[in-house]
Amino acid sequence: MAPSRPLKYLQIGEITRPHGVRGELRMRVITDYPERIPKLKRVYLGEGPFDPNPRPYSIRSVRPHHDLALLTLDGVDDRDDAERLRNLAVLVSIEDAIPLGENEVYLFELIGMRVVTEDGNDIGEISDIIEAGPNDIYVVSSQQYGEYTIPDVPQFILGIDKAARCLRVRLIEGLLPK
Repeated sequence: MAPSRPLKYLQIGEITRPHGVRGELRMRVITDYPERIPKLKRVYLGEGPFDPNPRPYSIRSVRPHHDLALLTLDGVDDRDDAERLRNLAVLVSIEDAIPLGENEVYLFELIGMRVVTEDGNDIGEISDIIEAGPNDIYVVSSQQYGEYTIPDVPQFILGIDKAARCLRVRLIEGLLPK
């Protein structure tokens, strides 16, 4: 469901494990803008974007490593320090997030949005998003249809009205459960 309080952080990665013995951290990158990570001065580590008290860390260095990023943070000086951060979310302040274009939304903004057909029928609410390769899949919960999915592809998604919190879709035969 949509958060009841404003979101303060966006998740850009996850600490997977220490790298070496000097406190360097392996980070799985989950942002669409990985090229921006080396420009960041600070990140926050916590349980996720809704963590009320993530801990701030100044970034000493960032470097790519295969499909990961290697982070060195102030105050994380050895493998033991790094080990304590395993599996924590790497967050940025919402104020430091990349500004979105006119028709773009963050995934978290979609949760709780109403799903409406092109002829105005309300067919449920987005309850989850599955990140599956090149296209996301929206999980929709509906009293009438139960739970079903809609792929995020132009054939189905007509538009998003952020102000009205509504996703307009075009249905094809067989998309909705009977």
